[in-house]
Amino acid sequence: MNRAFLIVMDSVGIGGAPDAATFGDEGANTMAHIAEACATGQAEQGRSGLLRMPVLDALGLGAALHLASGARVPGLGAVPTGLWGAATEVSRGKDTPSGHWELAGVPVPWDWSYFPDATPAFPPEIVAEVCRLAGTAGILGNCHASGTEIIDRLGPEHMRSGWPICYTSADSVFQIAAHEESFGLDRLIALCEGLAPVLHARRVGRVIARPFVGQPGSFSRTANRRDFAIAPPAPTLLDWVQEAGRPTHAIGKIGDIFSHRGIGKLHKGKDDAALFDHLDRLATEAEPGSLTFANFVEFDSLYGHRRDVSGYARALEWFDTRAGEFLARLRPGDLALFTADHGNDPTWRGTEHTRERVPVLIAGNDAGSFGLCAFADVAASLATHLNIPAQGPGRSFL
Repeated sequence: MNRAFLIVMDSVGIGGAPDAATFGDEGANTMAHIAEACATGQAEQGRSGLLRMPVLDALGLGAALHLASGARVPGLGAVPTGLWGAATEVSRGKDTPSGHWELAGVPVPWDWSYFPDATPAFPPEIVAEVCRLAGTAGILGNCHASGTEIIDRLGPEHMRSGWPICYTSADSVFQIAAHEESFGLDRLIALCEGLAPVLHARRVGRVIARPFVGQPGSFSRTANRRDFAIAPPAPTLLDWVQEAGRPTHAIGKIGDIFSHRGIGKLHKGKDDAALFDHLDRLATEAEPGSLTFANFVEFDSLYGHRRDVSGYARALEWFDTRAGEFLARLRPGDLALFTADHGNDPTWRGTEHTRERVPVLIAGNDAGSFGLCAFADVAASLATHLNIPAQGPGRSFL
């Protein structure tokens, strides 16, 4: 029986979203701008020269970039040997749940709720609920912020007062940062879990626990992040596979994104390198007929939001090397599909996601292009490969 591997390179967009201007992102292009920075010597920290991604470029990365946005950049543009295209999102968001759910066959049927870019950002009743659940007299932050910046700025006061640091972004999200030792990791997780139903009822997509450790001047976030996401509104590709009696594997934060629905085995790790070790192992061990769904978050969390062009380029080149090693482990009949959930252009203004098309690069099928497609077509196509019934609006391009 055929196996399928769906691999999301978190935030690796390729520009060209037709509605980008609606989001203030017209002209954003994560891949093109990183490659251009590399070509002009503006991404030389820890690496040098043109962006080198021969494995994914051979599958069609450069071709998909040109299809999506018209961009041609030095270092990308090999003649594809894989099946390739570019996908456009229809859900009204540029966030993690919207992108992943739609890739899994379920576009978001509602508008997310967002918090205003003001201080305070949160309504008094939400602040009161956080205080009740946390057992504190107040909160810190209450604004839009970068996670690392607000921890550096308010971490010392948090350790003195015991008040949680609460912040948001342009996404539909409520984030709570707290020190694992002085506040307590279990206490932070319980706080976020208790608050999540209240915010989900308001169509806020995620409540995220952001634990950190260290002392003032040297705080660092840990791998114990937890996302409490609103449940998808309909069965997703993960559910379809399980309903067909097939095994499913989730690598990284896939479990949190899908509220652990449709997931047979969850594989977590402290960083993307550990997650790729899981992917390599499952290339050997995953059962016939299974689906493995992986998310690699560090493009987004460590480099996109922090506007670190060199770091993003290093991560892309590292990933490309690991992708080649992974593909060499696949069996006849396997299909591996590399894609993304949104953009996060590290050259763009602000620190938020960017509305972009994403690449769809397939190994294990005939070479060629299927052109532009919808995010939901990814789920329909994987269902075709696995020979299971598909649901939702997607149409297979296989």
